[in-house]
Amino acid sequence: MDSKKYLDDISEIKNMMSKSSRFMSLSGLSGILAGVYALIGAYLAHNIIHNIKAEPSKLKRFLMTFGALDSLLIIALSVMVLALVTGTVLTYFKAKKSGEKMWDVSSKRLLLNFALPLVVGGLFCLVLIQYEYIKIVAPATLIFYGLACVNASKYTLGGVRYLGITIIAIGLISTQFIGYGLYFWALGFGVCHIIYGSLMYFKHDRS
Repeated sequence: MDSKKYLDDISEIKNMMSKSSRFMSLSGLSGILAGVYALIGAYLAHNIIHNIKAEPSKLKRFLMTFGALDSLLIIALSVMVLALVTGTVLTYFKAKKSGEKMWDVSSKRLLLNFALPLVVGGLFCLVLIQYEYIKIVAPATLIFYGLACVNASKYTLGGVRYLGITIIAIGLISTQFIGYGLYFWALGFGVCHIIYGSLMYFKHDRS
């Protein structure tokens, strides 16, 4: 009886130590909304690309392609900003509700470990664009984003690790289907985030 109590106490202490070193207030709902934003963005981008491909004149297709770059960039930035703002606001309220500080040592470690692979990946993608390896950009963004999730996962919810591994796998697979990057983007940034966010919401947010 006593030995069982000791084991329970040790388990409780390990759990408390784990929680103290991790930022546990990431919002599952923000993951779902980030996925929805990504799917809307992918749909808008798909329409733009479809209109270009449907244009019979080569000259007009060429001019439309240059004109579409700004629109695609605005869509990508809008999705990213919306996801960041939503994630920050919902995480703030979740942290406040659970009595956890949003900006402490664990959240700083989480942000640093997430940002490092992401910034490196962003710079690498700019180099790809510089040398006109445009078709590799979509797989590269997925792979580096997945690496960022895996790298940050030891400082937050365990589900982030599986999200990252899944997105890395999707990125690697997409290297074998060049020209379909937008669909893999929608799968990785859209569908995977919705599934991950839903699981985290029902597992953590509703308790």
